[in-house]
Amino acid sequence: MTKGPGAARGAGLSAVSGAILAMSRHLEVRDVLKTIVASARELLDAEYAALGVPDDHGGFAQFVVDGVSEEQWKAIGPLPRQHGILAAMLQEATPQRLGDVRQDPRFEGWPGAHPDMSDFLGMPVADGDEILGALFLANKRCPKPAGGCGFTEEDEALLGMLAQHAAIALTNARLYERSRELTIAGERARLAHELHDAVSQKLFSLRLTAQAATALVDRDPARAKGELQQVTRLAAEAADELRAAVVELRPAALDEDGLIATLRTQIQVLDRAHSAKVTFAAHGLRALPAAQEEALLRVAQEALHNALRHADAQRVDVTLVRHGQGAVLRVADDGRGFDPGTVRRAGRHLGLVSMRDRASGVGGTLTVESAPGKGTAVEMEVPGG
Repeated sequence: MTKGPGAARGAGLSAVSGAILAMSRHLEVRDVLKTIVASARELLDAEYAALGVPDDHGGFAQFVVDGVSEEQWKAIGPLPRQHGILAAMLQEATPQRLGDVRQDPRFEGWPGAHPDMSDFLGMPVADGDEILGALFLANKRCPKPAGGCGFTEEDEALLGMLAQHAAIALTNARLYERSRELTIAGERARLAHELHDAVSQKLFSLRLTAQAATALVDRDPARAKGELQQVTRLAAEAADELRAAVVELRPAALDEDGLIATLRTQIQVLDRAHSAKVTFAAHGLRALPAAQEEALLRVAQEALHNALRHADAQRVDVTLVRHGQGAVLRVADDGRGFDPGTVRRAGRHLGLVSMRDRASGVGGTLTVESAPGKGTAVEMEVPGG
């Protein structure tokens, strides 16, 4: 039985609703762009889809495609420039629905490895007067009239609706990333302050001890020798503080190396820099959304900081394992521990408030187990994407 126009329209709106919900689950700009493109291609049953976010130099700051393999994409070469039909969508903010893009007078060709495209539907993504990007689809999977376009007016209306919500999702993602940058800047300021306090105290003690050794070297060489040994110890502790701070201040290479490699590298450095034994193990982890990986990394860093700087731990074990579609991070130490009943007073000092905020911000949970003299275990669970 053939569906009537009302049923088809209802199915289309339902698909748009599903696409909007999918977009709202992501906070990173790149993840939002990928979801928009994949949702648009599925919604309108097209062979190819792409979304370009323009830069200020005639090119694209980001360009996301769906329907093209990674090998094809690499063979195509550099990102396109803002010209031809893409420029029309960005500059004039007008939809473009064409029977054959190759026959349009604005068409300027494409690289040899580029897939062949015929019918075309493009839509600007705009927030008020600001054009955020150009979203387009090509090669609708359907019988096409001779010289005509497979994309219909209804397709154009649905894509326009999706583009409006895409603009909201993209704007929210940008705001999130800016707020995160401010948070990271705040964390770096905190670390810098902490570094200044810790290293300044060590260097002040080192200077006084060196002065004492100088004063004793002639009249009491044995005591002078002891003071010089103290100088060596203080200098090593100051060096440890500096190494650990550099690790925390260095931007995490999540995009290039992934969560497991980034954590492993940082933990190896901490293991070398501190007298405590620091271990790391990961089992069965699947790729997670960028926001979740960022949160897991930051919570691991905070928990490691507590164990190594405040708990006098001799051993810290970090594990990261798959849990359903998500993951569980556990940082356990054998340090002095604390009474969970005092967490209201100790929570902010130990970063527990910020850790819980990070966990809840990505839909996860954080639990802390501790007792005086019994060590501490911080466990964070996050859902999958």
